[in-house]
Amino acid sequence: MARGKVQLRRIENPVHRQVTFCKRRAGLLKKARELSVLCDARIGIIIFSAHGKLYDLATAGTMEELIERYKTASGEAALQGDGGGGEHRMDPKQETMVLQQEINLLQKGLRYIYGNRANEHMTVEELNALERYLEIWMYNIRSAKIMIQEIQALKSKA
Repeated sequence: MARGKVQLRRIENPVHRQVTFCKRRAGLLKKARELSVLCDARIGIIIFSAHGKLYDLATAGTMEELIERYKTASGEAALQGDGGGGEHRMDPKQETMVLQQEINLLQKGLRYIYGNRANEHMTVEELNALERYLEIWMYNIRSAKIMIQEIQALKSKA
């Protein structure tokens, strides 16, 4: 018996919506566990229900370890541009110069954002770099909010 194609739209009936959520959540977590075992992958999944309940899965270690590993990997990728790997360390003078360029770019971006556009002209490359920094900051803020919410939820359960 073949299944029909499911229309992707919000389920209006709250009972049907909750049943679908539970079934699909269980299926998603099962598939993640299978992928982890079959391919030796480390997987972390965080799900917040419509009622604000937290469901998570960390297939290897703890969720905090996976989040730290993600932060490290995504931070390195953002700093390296392409996400190219390797343990490349700069000498202190070169690192100082790179950091000074980043500071200048961020200061220029702030002046640009706050409306001082007459004197500040930013190139497309500068705007792209500023966008990357903003995305990293937003990610860090969201991660901190999730961690605080998790801690509060655990405290309220105790």
